[in-house]
Amino acid sequence: MTTLFKKLFIKNYKDTTNPTVRSAYGTASGVLGIVGNAFLVIIKLIAAFLSGSISIIADAINNLTDFMTSIITLIGFKISGKSADKEHPFGHARFEYVTALLVVCVIFFIGFETGRSALEKIFSASETNFSLITCIILGVSILTKILLSIVFHGLGKDVESDAIKAMSTDCRNDAISTTAVLICSIISIFTSVQLDGYVGIAVSLLVLFSAIMLIKDTINPLLGEKPNVELFNKIKNLILSHKGVLDVHELIVHCYGPTQFFATVHIEVDAKVDVMISHELADEIERDCLKTLNVNLVCHLDPINLSDPEILKLTTLLGDFLKTNHPYASFHDLRIVKGPSFTNVIFDLVLPFDKDGEQSKIKTEIDELLKQEENKYYAVIEFEKSFD
Repeated sequence: MTTLFKKLFIKNYKDTTNPTVRSAYGTASGVLGIVGNAFLVIIKLIAAFLSGSISIIADAINNLTDFMTSIITLIGFKISGKSADKEHPFGHARFEYVTALLVVCVIFFIGFETGRSALEKIFSASETNFSLITCIILGVSILTKILLSIVFHGLGKDVESDAIKAMSTDCRNDAISTTAVLICSIISIFTSVQLDGYVGIAVSLLVLFSAIMLIKDTINPLLGEKPNVELFNKIKNLILSHKGVLDVHELIVHCYGPTQFFATVHIEVDAKVDVMISHELADEIERDCLKTLNVNLVCHLDPINLSDPEILKLTTLLGDFLKTNHPYASFHDLRIVKGPSFTNVIFDLVLPFDKDGEQSKIKTEIDELLKQEENKYYAVIEFEKSFD
């Protein structure tokens, strides 16, 4: 179903890394949400008028809100698709995150208002008159929301859009809440039990819980969450695929929106290779990364001395030690500075964020390791955090 929708309404829908295609996804999602929710608002208001049900009125208002959030999403994708300008040199793609946050805020507001109305219904003890036509309308509404949720989920997954994913989650919650209202209606038709207000409370709690979970997903990109592991590995593998690159470290990826990435990296090259050749290699890698992955990459060259047997020996010694005792750690830029009475073994050691407390322990262990190898060795370690 999602594939059919994409074929009909999104040109070049397979090219999801293209900002123009991504914007088309957002536009199609917004328009679908506007049309679908406008239909649901109309039929639910009819059902509410016939029954006087507060839970159906709340459901209709919820769909009216969805109608509004679809408009917000549509506008958000239009703005996020704008090119970079003087005031926003990194583009406007992060506005999509703002759009998702606005959608979540509206969902939260509706959840609160639904709960308030349901409490009023319970304390007023007014009766609700459900009928067969009311149940049919609610059934059509449930089916419509399920279909919308499936389509939005597929679209959001294709372009990794938090805004579209939020719409899918909202549609799923609407289907669940409307199902609860339908069950309440059926029970009320065949018994004298009035569950309308209590079902409204349940719907309210479901919507509020959904909003709280979505807030985390929408705020994290704005705060600067860790890069996507798949993208991180793609960049690293692309760099290592170039002949002349010995190793890669300090790869840092900055996200300015779902399609706008900037990165910096240190690439290790043979110190004996002419600097102009190594510089040309760096330029080639930067161009390849932009063309292949749409990532603006800046490379820093780290020349490695491959002819010094002492450096090679120490590199192997430290590598084996870390692999055996601290496999989560890595090191780079090893060099030695010899003095009259001792030799500094200088290098950077990279640790995950949750291993900061082990710095002192690792430093002591490496000091002992080096002294066993050669009493004049002294470790000078610059600890760094891993960004992957």
